[in-house]
Amino acid sequence: MSLKNKLNRMKTHMNLEKVDHPSPVEENIGIVNEDIPFLEKWLENDTVPYHFDDDYCFIREVRYPLNHKHGLYAFSELKKIVNEWNQTSLEHPLSARGVNSEDLFFFDTETTGLGGGAGNTIFLLGYAYLEGEEVVVKQHILPQPGSEIPLYQSFLEKINYETLVTYNGKSFDWPQLKTRHTLIKEHVPKLPEFGHFDLYHASRRLWRNKLERVKLSVVETDILEVHREDDIPGYLAPMIYFDFVERKNPEILFGIMKHNELDILSLISLYIHLSRKILQIDGYTEDSMEIARWLAYLGKKEESVETYEKILTAGNEEDRIIAGHALAFQKKKEKQFNEALEIWKEVAVKGNVQLRIQAQIECAKLYEHQFKDVAFALKCSLIAHQEMIREESGLIPGKKQLELEKRIRRLEKKELSKDIFV
Repeated sequence: MSLKNKLNRMKTHMNLEKVDHPSPVEENIGIVNEDIPFLEKWLENDTVPYHFDDDYCFIREVRYPLNHKHGLYAFSELKKIVNEWNQTSLEHPLSARGVNSEDLFFFDTETTGLGGGAGNTIFLLGYAYLEGEEVVVKQHILPQPGSEIPLYQSFLEKINYETLVTYNGKSFDWPQLKTRHTLIKEHVPKLPEFGHFDLYHASRRLWRNKLERVKLSVVETDILEVHREDDIPGYLAPMIYFDFVERKNPEILFGIMKHNELDILSLISLYIHLSRKILQIDGYTEDSMEIARWLAYLGKKEESVETYEKILTAGNEEDRIIAGHALAFQKKKEKQFNEALEIWKEVAVKGNVQLRIQAQIECAKLYEHQFKDVAFALKCSLIAHQEMIREESGLIPGKKQLELEKRIRRLEKKELSKDIFV
């Protein structure tokens, strides 16, 4: 029966203003189960049918002890990280302050395509959460298109959707879920608003210049040291699902379920890792520069400055120069002009060409406006101009070069007028 016909039939006996959602009908399970193809295979793979209103989906559940290590971290580290968030005053998009580790809900889906819209079907809803001394992974599987009502009924009746942790779920997984839910919203629990930790955007901020691509599979291997064996690529999921729908044999689908399970477990390890970086539990690391920039972007001036200062103390030569350049701007804002000037003078010598140009220009500004030394301001401007010409040799002068030339002409006039009056 099509989904549309099923919904029309259900409208005749459901109160659409207020729906009471019963549990699966226990006394009929044995009879209905007889009609489920390859039921023994499902049961052998930790998967049971969930019955709702003459239809069904599957639910798989596996559990891991907290001492299980996935990549760099044991899952027990999640409790420690959440405790760290609750002890810090730092406000951050990934902050778990005010929640318990058991409240976090690590969520991922598998769909029949990457595009949006109602034509893209979600056939697997997977999630993990902490319960006691275990991590529970649950997956809700669609046996065929048209059985979304039991799928979403089973999913929505118990999940914690206030603290979702996903990988690009804000842009993909949850919008897809909302689209599919719209088709059956009168017959299953309401899809609520939720809080959201999106680890994709955090990973992109830290590693977009380090990794060739910021896909979860790449982050897993290069950052978390997760190495999968015999994994089925996610892009094969639609083909495998359609094959399953046609043949009903779930054997080929179990590989996709395992792939999804590992994706979800990686979200736990990635949240731990990102939180350690943001909270700087390990002190200075190679990611400290991006953390400092992120904090500055978020308007966390004090925390950003503290991070830059850590880099100045423990960082490598390149990072120290970059951190000093950033700190000099903060010194300037705080009217600590002498300190800012000394930093920029060092950057003008040791930085890369772009930093040298920027530092010379900033020195020129300080000399002209704060120290009233036009001669030094002009000297710094001319050095910056020479560096810029060498760097952009053969190119049409850009906006920055034209602005710098305008500054030079103004300073030359000032210097000339000073000489005349002397």
